[in-house]
Amino acid sequence: MSARIISLLLAVLACAGAAAAPYTPASGLQVLERLPGRFDPVQRELGRLRAELAANPSDLERAAALARRYIEQARRDGDPRYLGYAQAALAPWWKQPRAQAPAEVLVLRATLVQSTHAFAEALADLDEVVRRDAGNAQAWLTRATIQLVTGDHAGARASCARLFGRAPDLVVQTCLASVGSLGGQARASYRQLERTLAARADSPAPLRSWSLTLLAEMAERLGDHAAAEAHFRAALQADAQDTYLLAAYADFLLERGRAQDVLRLLGTRTQADALLLRHALALSALGSPEAKRQVAALAARFEAARRRGDTVHRREEARFALELAGDPAEAARLAKLNWAVQKEPADVRILARAAAASGDAEAARLVRDWLRQSRLEDRTLDSAASRAEART
Repeated sequence: MSARIISLLLAVLACAGAAAAPYTPASGLQVLERLPGRFDPVQRELGRLRAELAANPSDLERAAALARRYIEQARRDGDPRYLGYAQAALAPWWKQPRAQAPAEVLVLRATLVQSTHAFAEALADLDEVVRRDAGNAQAWLTRATIQLVTGDHAGARASCARLFGRAPDLVVQTCLASVGSLGGQARASYRQLERTLAARADSPAPLRSWSLTLLAEMAERLGDHAAAEAHFRAALQADAQDTYLLAAYADFLLERGRAQDVLRLLGTRTQADALLLRHALALSALGSPEAKRQVAALAARFEAARRRGDTVHRREEARFALELAGDPAEAARLAKLNWAVQKEPADVRILARAAAASGDAEAARLVRDWLRQSRLEDRTLDSAASRAEART
């Protein structure tokens, strides 16, 4: 299968993995950090793409190729600066009115602005793309992803359905399973995706990793921990560098009381806030003296984000407040602010746990209403939701 399939996944994977707003350099000469040396294959490739664009700065095809590569690197490293570099690559077209901007720019712009939780703006760009070209699979996939994150399950299902005949079966079924698993069809969605993945075992590694990670999360929510772990391990074999996958598997291990395994899994991968949080939680669970330093580093990062006006960290910050800072009231406040923007299982989970710990009646009501409305099946929520109800 072609490299196009990987590009179809970029928006989904960037949305799941991005944890901070992109920073756009003032110029290409500004040094932000010394990245891996010139002999690193990734940096060589990026350097070549940058040189090609510098020689032809108005070449949209080259600019889009570089932007897509930066987005993929942001997903793999969990480093939001690559998203800023992607935006910079698209500078000549970035501020063009929606009706005039090239469709490829609109899709990439939507992918990037949703990372700052500007979901309405991203959807408007995508709506313009599909108005012009109803067959644009990347636009439909990106649209479905944003709708899923914001809790519009009906809209996400409709967008996934538009992928039939326009994207490979595994992309279509993973998209549909993402929706079905959150809306009362968890077991059926799990089985369908398992069958499709088995039949498409030759799919590109990033696509298989995406599908396997979703299967792992679905199995965990259904209470099948052995299957969940098997899927997580298979996903790591397909793509061991994916930040979202590492965070999700770390959470699974933390829930099982396997903090030492978390440290082995993450190693030194703590540049991304999401991974530093899991690393700190593991150290804290083990009573390590190093935990204090990691907690301080996280607190500093969150404070820096607040000073920048960056609000995309609230899920992680709420968990930090609850599990590391010992401040359930602040955790509930942050979880409610986060819930107003995004409504994935991890978001309802921290909301329920913060409600249970703080006795926040509004947070408990939000959890109760969402579980009734969405018909979400998640055994990891049962205890927290019950405790939240009992406290209010």
